Amino acid sequence: MSKIFKSSFLILLFGALFLAGCNGNEVNLTDGDKHITEEMDEIISDFIIQKYSSINSDTEKQFEVHKVYGTSESNGVLSVYMWSYYGGFNKTTGIENQAGHYLPALIQLSKKGEKYSVIKYTEPQDGDLYQSSTKTMFPEKYLKLIQQDSGNREELQKKMDKKVKQWLEKQE
Repeated sequence: MSKIFKSSFLILLFGALFLAGCNGNEVNLTDGDKHITEEMDEIISDFIIQKYSSINSDTEKQFEVHKVYGTSESNGVLSVYMWSYYGGFNKTTGIENQAGHYLPALIQLSKKGEKYSVIKYTEPQDGDLYQSSTKTMFPEKYLKLIQQDSGNREELQKKMDKKVKQWLEKQE
């Protein structure tokens, strides 16, 4: 009986250690943009503008603004969960967006020396795969916020309008 007790105890102990180890692998989220510096903001926007500028080459200037839901860090990689608004503009059409996107995105940054760089950028898939791909990109707690923001552009529109107006004033 003592042998069965010892075996049961060891199995229970290993099971507890296994579960405790699994808990350490959960994503540790920080809500908001507390970990995003001005430099990181610029790197994110510059990356997205560069990625889409050749597609929207018929516009004179492109801008990107984003809303950060939160971040997580693992092994030196900072994952940024956000909503991105990218647009291409022309002087003749003013603040009227000529091309672009408005969508949730996951961007991952890595620090090399004193500089950050983008190592991965992910957008949800189109059509029927939108919901499932968004669920794989974002932690559960941000999914409801994404749904709320899908039709609400006001906050990011104001940020975009401000950038475009500054550019237009410099062109005069």
